Amino acid sequence: MLEPNLIILYVADPGTSAVFYERLLGREPDASFPTYVAFKLYNGLTLGLWSLAAKNFVSSGTGHRTELAFMVESDHVVDQLYEKWIREEVRIEQEPVVAVFGRTFVALDPDGHRIRVCTPG
Repeated sequence: MLEPNLIILYVADPGTSAVFYERLLGREPDASFPTYVAFKLYNGLTLGLWSLAAKNFVSSGTGHRTELAFMVESDHVVDQLYEKWIREEVRIEQEPVVAVFGRTFVALDPDGHRIRVCTPG
């Protein structure tokens, strides 16, 4: 059976994005190259940051049509992370609200990728 084990975000500068995600995740990358940086997450998933300028990069897609989502255990944790990220000057696209699935907010990484924090619905 196939199980997804890697999410790749296409970024302008992997170094800049790596610093952002290192701060956000509280850990250093597991692999770092000029055009690619990877963070192994505790659940076995890997987050890859791949340069738009990498040799052999091909994509006909544009815009940010996906979200990297972190489900947390309570509304309180949603609010704690929101306040922490505000203090760390993370760009916020959507302030905390109650959606159909629960409390949530959306932040943006340096390339404008959406990062959602929410409670499981």
